[in-house]
Order: sequence, then C-alpha cells, then structure tokens
Amino acid sequence: MSLIVPPTRDELEGKKQKLAEQLDERETTKKILAVEKEYREGLTSLKDIIAPAALTFNNSYFELNGKFGRSFFVLAYPRYLATDWLTPIINMDTPMDMSMFIYPIDSGDILKKLKSKVGQLGSQMSINEEKGSVRDPVLETAYKDVEFLRDQLQQGTEKFFKVALYFTLYAEDLKELDRFSSILESTMAAKLIITKRAIMQTQSGLNSTLPIAIDDLDVGTNMNTSPLSTTFPFVSAELSNNEGIMYGINRHNNSLIIFDRFKMENANTLVFAKSGAGKSYAVKLEVLRSLMMGVDVIIIDPENEYKHLADAVGGTYLDISLNSDSRINPFDLPLPIEGDDNADILRSAIISLMGLLNLMLGKLNPTEEAIMDKALWQTYAKKDITESSDFRTVQPPTMSDLVEILSGMVGAESLAQRMSKYTEGTFAGIFNQPTNIGLNNQLIVFSIRDLEDTLRPIAMYIILGHIWNVVRSELKRRILVLDEAWILMQFEDSARFLFGVAKRARKYYLGLTTITQDVADFMNSPYGKPIVTNSSMQLLLKQSPAAIDIIAETFFLTEGEKYLLLESEVGEGIFFAGLKHAAIKIYASYVEDQIITTDPHQLLEQKKAKDELPS
Repeated sequence: MSLIVPPTRDELEGKKQKLAEQLDERETTKKILAVEKEYREGLTSLKDIIAPAALTFNNSYFELNGKFGRSFFVLAYPRYLATDWLTPIINMDTPMDMSMFIYPIDSGDILKKLKSKVGQLGSQMSINEEKGSVRDPVLETAYKDVEFLRDQLQQGTEKFFKVALYFTLYAEDLKELDRFSSILESTMAAKLIITKRAIMQTQSGLNSTLPIAIDDLDVGTNMNTSPLSTTFPFVSAELSNNEGIMYGINRHNNSLIIFDRFKMENANTLVFAKSGAGKSYAVKLEVLRSLMMGVDVIIIDPENEYKHLADAVGGTYLDISLNSDSRINPFDLPLPIEGDDNADILRSAIISLMGLLNLMLGKLNPTEEAIMDKALWQTYAKKDITESSDFRTVQPPTMSDLVEILSGMVGAESLAQRMSKYTEGTFAGIFNQPTNIGLNNQLIVFSIRDLEDTLRPIAMYIILGHIWNVVRSELKRRILVLDEAWILMQFEDSARFLFGVAKRARKYYLGLTTITQDVADFMNSPYGKPIVTNSSMQLLLKQSPAAIDIIAETFFLTEGEKYLLLESEVGEGIFFAGLKHAAIKIYASYVEDQIITTDPHQLLEQKKAKDELPS
C-alpha cells in the first residue's frame, strides 16, 4: 500500500506558470517563423531573375515568352555514319539548342550480352542451313558485325556507350516552327537517321536541351567509339561568300574559305604568328590573288621578302635607304578631294609632323612642343602655304626649311642643333629632299631593309604618311600591307598614327593589313587592342607558348583553340571573319608557290635553275 501525497498549492502554481511560459515560447517561435517566411518570399532569387515571364506546354510544342519551340530526339541510326554528319543541322539558319548525353557502359557486361547474341545468331543460321533455306544476308552481316565488335572490345580498341541526342527548335510562330521542323526531319532522314518529335513530352524535351545536364527524355541508342566519334558536333559554319578571293581550306569540313574583305564592316586584316609560321606566305598569297581582282596593293617591307613577288608581277620596288635615290618629303600635303577642308588638311599634316619629330628627336617636352608647333606653321607659311592656298600647285617645304625657321626663333637653338643631323649630318638627304617617287603601279613595295635600326621606325612613319596622303587624294580599292608592325607600336606617336590609319581607312576604300610576330610588344601598346578591334578579319597562325596567353585573352580563345595554335603546322591556324571563325589551312598552286615562297632552300634552287638557263 503506497501513500500518495497531493502537491502543495505552491507546486501547482509553479507548474502552471512553467506551462504558460512554454506555451508563450511556442507562440513566439511560430510568429518568428511566419515573419521569416514572409520575408524570404519577398526576396528575389536567381531563379526569379532567369525564369521566363510565361511558359505554356502543349502536346507537340511549347510557347516561351511569345516564341514557339519543339523538341526532337534521335531514335535510330544507320549502319554507317559519315564524319561531320551533324554539320548540316548545326549550320541551319535556325535558333536551336542541342544536347548530347553519353553514358559509358562496362565492357564486361556488353561482352556477356554479345556472347549470348552470337550464340542466338549462330543457332539461327544453323537451323536455316539444316532446313535448306536460302541464306539470309542480313543475318550473316549481323553475325559478322557482332563478332567484329567483340574482338574490338576485347582488345580495348573500342568502348561501348549509351548515347542520347536531342534538339529543340525555336520560331516566331507555329507556321515557321513547322517549316523548321520539316527541314530538320528531312535533313536527318536523308542520312537514314530516324528522329521523332517529343509528343506529350514537351516539358521533358525542353529540360533535356537546357544547359542543366538533366536527361528527362531518356531515349538513348547503344553505340561504340567509332560511330560516336562522327557525332562530334563542334564544327564551324561555312566561312565563304560568292565574291572575293580564296584564303584557304576550312580544316573542319574541307570547304573553301572565300571572302571579299571590302564587303566587311571594314577591310582591315590582322595577322599574328611566330617567326616561320607562314604569315608572309599567307599575306603574299592574298596580295597575288587580290592583284588578279584589280585591287591596288602597297607594301612596307622591312626584310626584302616581297621583292621576288614584285619582280614576278611587274610591280615597282622602291629601296628607301641612305644610298638610294628614292626620296619622300614628310612635308608633302594630300590633294584635297570633294568635301575636304584645306584648314583640316593643313592641321592634320602638322599633327602628323609633330608625331614624326617626336620619333626623330625623342619625346619633346611641352615647351619644345609649343615652339615646334609654331615653327611648323611658319615653315609652311614661308612657302606661301596657308589655308587658302591651292595645294595642287604649291611647292612643299623640306626639313632644311624647318631648321632655318628654328634657328631664327628664341629658345629653339637646341631643337635646331638636334635637327641638323637630318639635314647636314649622318642622316642628311634621305628625309630632306622633295619627293621623287610616284604610286602609279598596281603593286608598290617600299623596302627599308638597308636602313639602320634607329631610322626604321622613322622611315616607316614617313612612308605610311606618304601613302596616306595618296590614299586620301584618290578613292580606289587598295590594300596596304605593313609588315613587322611592332616596330611602330614601340613608340606612342607612331602607334597613334597607325591606329588613326586603321580607324579611318574604310572611308577611303583602304584595307590595312597589319603583320607582326612580336605579339607582346604589339599588345602592350595602348593602341594595340584598338587596332585589333578595328580589324574585321584576323589570321592567327602557329604561336609560341610565351605569346599564347595574350592571344587567348585578346581573341577569347577556348583551351582547344589555344592548343590548336600551339600544335599547328606551317600555314595552319584560325581565320576570323567578323563573328565567325574556323581552323584554316593555307593552300597555293604550284605557280603561286614559286612566286611567293620564302623558303631559303627553295629560293636557292630557283636561282640555281635560272643561272643554268642558256643566255
């Protein structure tokens, strides 16, 4: 018998108070959770940002933000697949998403199933033979295929996969969507590939082609390595149009790369390659083919690489050196064409001369620049050249006139002394005489090989300025080839002048071809990238490991494209035309190769053969 002692009044009150506190705590927690839920519902998540405004699924299509879409899956493949069979689909002028799911299958499991299959096929063939039936070619072919696959899997030369391939097409309306769908189905049917629409599975079809790696459709086909390799989808669109010249062969699909650079946004081209990668060969091939299309070509040649080409086509080859008779006066003015203002022409000439003098004398300080600017205006005025003059009849001043003006100016004595080496000293004559050359041939080559290294950037600047004056004076389709452009990019004033030519060339029907092997020096200039962006066409050939990172960053190359440029052979690389690009191989005919080759061994053989000819 136990005795139960009832709780006291104080104990009952304590329990009651404790229970009330627990209830209050629970209510408070519920209120906090409710408030937190309301707060979270009011936040904007990433899903809210990227989600479409409206999405409706129907039996065979869906409607997404006013556009219509339809998904397809590949059901069956033929016995043989050709390489790049997906190219016509990828090159369709249709908005499309494509996804491919590849699931590896253990070779051991497949070998067991194939062994069983061989037994079934062999038994069926034996039964047919005992019955005296006519042999079944389909059965025999299947038996041979299975046996061959077993051998390949056993040797490890093949692997087995389950492959799922899906497409989603988009269109503005249902009629257009049906037309695109018919094109896709007929294109695939022509290759004996069976595709089906994802009827009653439109949501699964859309999910399967979104970049979220979810295979909602789960419609796959067994495939070994060889046929799977033919489905590799990353091939470029056709880089060709109906006009222009052939630049090379598209290495993706062996199609021709044909372009007219003058049909692009601008006609500028940029060529980057390491020494010996074939950049001069590619440019000379373009020059030769452009000449046949009636385009005038002007070349600044630092290494006499274009002399053989000029001789072969009857071009003019001008040697610019201290011992040469060819002279260019940097004070020349362009002949005005309709719409030009004399004041602007004269002002532009003085700005260009200021850049030249910064190259010749070293960077001038602000005081020296002010004195030199005043002296240049007075030099032109000395020859009665003002804004109201007729530039067709005036006689431009020379460097000696500038030195004479500087000698008579207060504070310009130092500048006059520094200028004297170009009028009376070591470098006298080359830039201090009236221009005695003309650009009246279809091909003009300026050679600066025999100039001292200190004079090369100055000569390139002056030649470029002279060419620009001629280009501005007469509207004509021209290509200006600037080899070893990094020489000009080393100095701010010459780099700025080159950028100005690249930016304004389109207005005068000029295409500037900039070639360089020193990518680092070119891109380190503040005008390097702007010149790249003002070139509608770019040609990247084999690159050195030291320059590949700069190239990849500038042209947004993928890792695969980086390795392609590192491992390319001579004359191979990537060709860019606007937003399109493709791997290219430069090809020339035998006759073209004999004219444009830069291979020393080949040149010696040609010289030897020429010397052996009877006189």
